[in-house]
Amino acid sequence: MSYAEAEAYDRAGQIKIHDPKVAFPGMAAAGRLAARCLDMLVAETKEGVTTGRLDDLARQFVFDNGALPACVFYRGYRHTICTSLNHTVCHGIPGDRMLKDGDIVNIDVTVILDGWHGDTSRMYGIGEVARKAERLMDVTYEAMMRGINAVKPGATLGDLGHAIQSYAEGERTAVVREFCGHGLGKVFHDAPNILHFGKPGQGAVLKPGMIFTVEPMLNLGSPSVKVLGDGWTAVTKDKSLSAQYEHSVGVTEAGVEIFTKSPAGLDQPHAIKAA
Repeated sequence: MSYAEAEAYDRAGQIKIHDPKVAFPGMAAAGRLAARCLDMLVAETKEGVTTGRLDDLARQFVFDNGALPACVFYRGYRHTICTSLNHTVCHGIPGDRMLKDGDIVNIDVTVILDGWHGDTSRMYGIGEVARKAERLMDVTYEAMMRGINAVKPGATLGDLGHAIQSYAEGERTAVVREFCGHGLGKVFHDAPNILHFGKPGQGAVLKPGMIFTVEPMLNLGSPSVKVLGDGWTAVTKDKSLSAQYEHSVGVTEAGVEIFTKSPAGLDQPHAIKAA
């Protein structure tokens, strides 16, 4: 049993069941604002722009819209977004790195609006992106959506993980095990852990009122990752490309509600290819 599996098992009894009439409107508002932030960054995420500049723009956008950036000072982190380029799996730190033609970058943002957390991320392609990178983004997005589409009352977390894993591995990509989705609401990271691999019928049973993220990370090579000396940046051990997409969702009586859809329809990979 991996660390992630063990932690999910230990915390399974602590999963919050929210009142959808109270929580879902708040989560939808926060999620929409986070998605709008990523929409705003489409025109800015281009060759020659630094990741630090994107962070500055995101922070100002969040403040201008009456919200707070959840990541600032979270466990010592000092930025509004994470910017994970090429073989960076997640938690890339914004800085002086300029975006270059052919780069792919995941931008991850979480806002706090009226106490509710909106957490989402997308991939952006810079200029002429290699076909293998485009395909990886396509597969990762589809894997996330297959996981989300498995969410309904009575399904299990294993059903969700299996939907992602079976598709991703069938497309010759590797699912990262070390990082997972998480419960969400008025708490940033809560139970349960959402593993992006698993077996049908195993794990906690989904119930209306549960809120969590689905955020698979897929690699073109090995699933193995390592965390760099800064304590945040996770990269593929074999330096193969990695991609990630993330939505925040809630379990409804009939299925699932996605809180972080793009108001401008820019969720999908090639809709957000930078100029």
